[in-house]
This record gives sequence, C-alpha cells and structure tokens, in this order.
Amino acid sequence: MSASSNNHAKGLALTALGGLTLTVDIPLIRLAGGDSWTILFLRTGTTFIMAMIIWAVWRSLSSRAPKLIPGRAGLVVAALYGLGSVAFITGVYHTSTANLVFILAFNTMFAALLSWLFLKERPKPATLATMAIMILGVLIIVWDSIGTGQMFGNLMGLISALCIASAITISRASGQEMGLASLVGVVFPFTVAAVMVSQTGINVSAPWWIIFNGAVVMPISFFCLANGPKYLSSPEVAMFYLLETVLAPIWVWMIFAEVPTRNSLIGGTILITALVAHSLWQLHDGRRRAAVAVQQPA
Repeated sequence: MSASSNNHAKGLALTALGGLTLTVDIPLIRLAGGDSWTILFLRTGTTFIMAMIIWAVWRSLSSRAPKLIPGRAGLVVAALYGLGSVAFITGVYHTSTANLVFILAFNTMFAALLSWLFLKERPKPATLATMAIMILGVLIIVWDSIGTGQMFGNLMGLISALCIASAITISRASGQEMGLASLVGVVFPFTVAAVMVSQTGINVSAPWWIIFNGAVVMPISFFCLANGPKYLSSPEVAMFYLLETVLAPIWVWMIFAEVPTRNSLIGGTILITALVAHSLWQLHDGRRRAAVAVQQPA
C-alpha cells in the first residue's frame, strides 16, 4: 500500500473517531441532569483543564508545540468558539435534540457564505443551490416552533452554527494553527457560568457524565476532527461532521424516548441529503480537476 493510501486510511480512521465521539455530546449533557449554567460550568471547566494538560505534555515532548492563542486572530477565534459553546448549551435546554443538530449542520453553508463575503471565495452555483435548499429545510424545522419556547432554542442553534463558521473562516484567513484555540475558548463561557453558579449553586444530578464529556469527549472529538484535513479533503472531512446530525437524535430517542416531530424529520432529511450530495459533488469535482491537472503537460 502506498504512503498516500496509508495517509488516507489514517485520516478516515481519525476523522471517523472524532465524528463518532462528538455524537454522544448532547446525550451526556442530558444524562447529567443539571441546569444549564452548572452544565456549562462543569463541561467547559474540565475541557480547559484537559487542554492545559495536553498542551503541557505536548510542550515537554516537542519543541514544535503550537501556541495556545496564535495572535489577535487566535483571540477572536477562541472568543467565537466560546460564544458558540454558550449558544449551544442554551439551545440544548430550549429545543429538541433533533432540531438543534439539524440546524447546527447549517454551519457548513454559513462558512461558504462568509468565505464569499470576506475572503472573496465565490461559491459555485451548486453551492448556492445547496444553501437555498438548506434554508428551506431549516424553515420547515422551525415552522411549528414560531411563537413557542422552542423558537428561542432554534435561534441559539443558528447562532452557534454562525459562530463556528466564523471561527473557521478566520482560521482559514489567518493560516494559523487554531486547534488549541478552540479548546482555550471555553474560558469565556466558563467565566460566565462560574459567576452564575456562584449565585445559584451547583445543581446537577449526575456530574460524572458531564465531567467525562468535558475531559474526554470534547478533547478527543476536537483533536481528531481538527487534524482530519491533514489527510483528507475538506468534502470528506465535512461528511464526518454529519455523524452528529444523524446519530445524536437516535441516541436521545433510545435513551430518553424523545421522538422528533414530523417537520423536524422532513427538514432534517432535506438538510442531510443536501449536505451529503454537495460534499460528494465537491469531492468528485476536486478529483476530476486533479486528474486533469496531472494529464496536462508541464
């Protein structure tokens, strides 16, 4: 097997592990059984502690360990991940799991739109068409929530997706290694949650679930998914992010018997189909262009 094939196989295994690990995030939050501020406090606190341990060990073993915050761009990226975390936890407590993960899948299209506006990377017609289809899917999901409490949770999901997409866009523009910045970004929501918890007290039924989430699930998923692009193309990596969209509602349905609404299933199916079709098209187009480049004489 060639080195290229080995790298591709390694990338598939690494990114699949990250995507699969991320699918248990929401179920673990729900299993912990606490209020939103306590959950945010414990989740971000343990993630930050683990990030510091990883960085310290990395620095002791290698002189090439990346910076925690690479410049001003790193600060902005960390802040965006922090804001996204607050919006995500808020969304968990104000809408259904299916609605939230389906809407979070929209971050791929947000990233394409932001790259068009700020990086002058004009999307292809197929990408614009996919964005229009995904907007239709989101509208179907949130239609029954208009005027209800779930609408607020759906909005938090959109804000979280926008924050993640903005962080990705800035990371691409800076060209810096932002893997640790995404973990350090939890300092902001941790600080906010610490202030709130100091007033209300710790309220959680099973803290070990959320501690496990922050100390193990978050670092593994972030590390694997962030390193996937070293070995795979962007379309291939993007498809592994859809694992949470597909599997998280299933885990929640199995554990908590939370059945998605008809509109949620219809809209989610539209979102997933559009994203997978677009990712496969990008992958095929990229390989076609690479093949044409190889055939052309130097």
